[in-house]
Amino acid sequence: MTIKLGFVIAEFNRDLTFQMEMLGEEHAKFLGAEVVEKILVPGVYDMPLAIKKLCERDDIDAVATMGIVIEGATQHDEIVVQHAARKITDLSLEYNKPVTLGIAGPGMTRMEAHERVDYGKRAVEAAVKLVQRL
Repeated sequence: MTIKLGFVIAEFNRDLTFQMEMLGEEHAKFLGAEVVEKILVPGVYDMPLAIKKLCERDDIDAVATMGIVIEGATQHDEIVVQHAARKITDLSLEYNKPVTLGIAGPGMTRMEAHERVDYGKRAVEAAVKLVQRL
């Protein structure tokens, strides 16, 4: 059985999230999984509805999220990641499907974010492992 994945990718910091997407897609192929749908959303905070739409589909076994949240002058980055992470967990439990957190941040500089683009690959690996093990 081929594991079918959905990706939800933030457009904010797209130069970095594009790298996450490419690494994630490459790793999915390496693991024998198939990416059947990708949804681009404006930012990490906007991911939950897209995740929900993918979780509702019978042809998707798991969803991998990919985003970068860089530290700003306020605590906005912390609020964004905390709320998104909580809702992502809630959706995973509600739909009984793995939804993995490939979001780097908060509290990172742009350089630190660049060093963490492999979070997309990690999210894919976690999604595949969870489908196999559950």
